[in-house]
Amino acid sequence: QVQLVESGGGLVQPGGSLRLACIGFGRGFERYVMAWFREAPGTEREFVSAISRSGSNIYYADSVKGRFTISRDNAKKMLYLEMTNVKPEDSADYYCAAGVSEENYSRRNLYNYWGQGTQVTVSS
Repeated sequence: QVQLVESGGGLVQPGGSLRLACIGFGRGFERYVMAWFREAPGTEREFVSAISRSGSNIYYADSVKGRFTISRDNAKKMLYLEMTNVKPEDSADYYCAAGVSEENYSRRNLYNYWGQGTQVTVSS
């Protein structure tokens, strides 16, 4: 079992950058596929990015490809999301999630553990 806590959200101007972090408390962080999802008001939680256990396989939603970078440090039990050239439509609550299957990595119901979320607002 792992407990996830996100940090790093805040207010950023369009075109700016932000780095989100997620720490995994408990055992076995390195055994989980990790992902970021986001949820804007009035919308469903959507997939942003996922990374395999070793970090060798990385996946992105088309909407963030080329702008966001996911990474992990298993020794520190940390997951990161580097957000660059952010847009107003990136505004949302961002959640990190841990799951056991890399297949169908974009399906939120396959993730077992979730953090409480961190809010990102992109506005001038």
